[in-house]
Amino acid sequence: MSHASMLKARRQHQKTRKLLDVAAKQAKKAAKLALAGPVVKKEKVKKERVKKEKVPTEKVKKVKLTKEELGRQESKKNTAGAGKKTAA
Repeated sequence: MSHASMLKARRQHQKTRKLLDVAAKQAKKAAKLALAGPVVKKEKVKKERVKKEKVPTEKVKKVKLTKEELGRQESKKNTAGAGKKTAA
């Protein structure tokens, strides 16, 4: 037997073996399904969506800062900018 015909025989053997294995699996699966009986579908239960209610909020009026507080803010801005180097 030549090498080529040996390889051909091996491929054929693998092919038939695979077909037999697949057929056996399908038969086993069919038997299992037949044994189980008719399939009963479960009903899907729809969950109700909960709507979020908007809570009314009161608008807060802006309070004007006093001259003293404005002065403090200005001094903070000035001291923060003093530490930085400017690009020249």
